[in-house]
Amino acid sequence: MTHLILGDVSPSSVNFALLVARIVLAGVFLAHGINHIIGGGKIAGTARWFESLGMRPGILHAWMASLTEVGAGALLVLGLLTPVAGAGVVGVMLVAWITNHLRNGFFIFRPGEGWEYVMTLTMLGVVVGTLGPGQWSVDAHVAHLSDLWGWPGLGISLGGGALGAALLLAVYWRPEKKPASATG
Repeated sequence: MTHLILGDVSPSSVNFALLVARIVLAGVFLAHGINHIIGGGKIAGTARWFESLGMRPGILHAWMASLTEVGAGALLVLGLLTPVAGAGVVGVMLVAWITNHLRNGFFIFRPGEGWEYVMTLTMLGVVVGTLGPGQWSVDAHVAHLSDLWGWPGLGISLGGGALGAALLLAVYWRPEKKPASATG
């Protein structure tokens, strides 16, 4: 008879934890992406907001961010190409971090919204992309997809997401310059 001891990690507890992490992250990304498309100001309002952040053309970035959020969320639900989904999370969150949240300090409840929330989602994307989705996923049952877990998953999720964000920012981010103050 096997006794469960506090601190005992079993394959089923790890698979359950990875499932919870994937579903929570997927829920946030699906909701966010869908809201950008059909909520509030719809995609046009999202485009205006992206323009105000210096992401030009705003409509292109509204669609790219929204579809990346929906796509990454769907992949995470399924546990399919999990490191690629992690790269989507990392890329979108790094762009949000740099263009909108970084200058506002750490705490999300501060005016302008700080970066604690986007940092948490970014790191969760890296962790899930690195560890993989667990055995309760499509990846675990398709030949060679579990080969993407571990170090390759870290490279794909963190490296791919960061590279995508850096390229996007280098090509498209054009924030308005603040006028220099006149000193007499």
